[in-house]
Amino acid sequence: MSAGLSDWIEQALGHRPADIAPFERALTHGSQAAANYERLEFLGDRVLGLAMAEWLFTLFPNEPEGALSKRLNTLVTGAVCADVARSLGVAEHLKLGKQARDDGARDSDNVLGDVMEALIGALYLDAGLDAARAAVRTAWGDRVRTQGSAAPQHPKSALQEWAAAHNRRTPMYEIVDRSGPHHAPRFTVKASIGALAEATAEGSSKQEAETAAAAALLVKLG
Repeated sequence: MSAGLSDWIEQALGHRPADIAPFERALTHGSQAAANYERLEFLGDRVLGLAMAEWLFTLFPNEPEGALSKRLNTLVTGAVCADVARSLGVAEHLKLGKQARDDGARDSDNVLGDVMEALIGALYLDAGLDAARAAVRTAWGDRVRTQGSAAPQHPKSALQEWAAAHNRRTPMYEIVDRSGPHHAPRFTVKASIGALAEATAEGSSKQEAETAAAAALLVKLG
């Protein structure tokens, strides 16, 4: 198992582990063991943020802080981390309890996104920041390059700016439904601007659902 896992990590992250243990832990869900990915996810989230901020700072030397923040926030969401995880084949190496497997945790954005961050944390512990930086730039490369010259506007920010420009109330977000198991929840959120207009959308996290609802409301507002 460890030899095969080491081969995959070397292929996926560009580094052959000196210590396989943190990588095994990064791939272990809480339904499988107490020693799971959560602490490594905490670390990896910060390492990813630093590596991405440094990269964007270099790539876009003339952009102000606000534009760089928009780019960063778009690139480190749970959904993007999950998409990167899928592209690397992370799901095949997850260690899940039976109930989590039955509930579809192997394809959950929440789980895959968290595990991707945990793997970055494990890589940082095993090989340092240079290796983590290189892995992030390889795995996220196309996503950064296809953003274009203009920083993307986050839907919630765009909706707030629309409301201010049209002298409308600040957008409100309300959770109208939550379903699914703890590790793979589904949220339905309603976004509204007073009595003017509203839209609902779903997501695997409250933040994702709010973002989708804001985007849907912007479409309605034209």
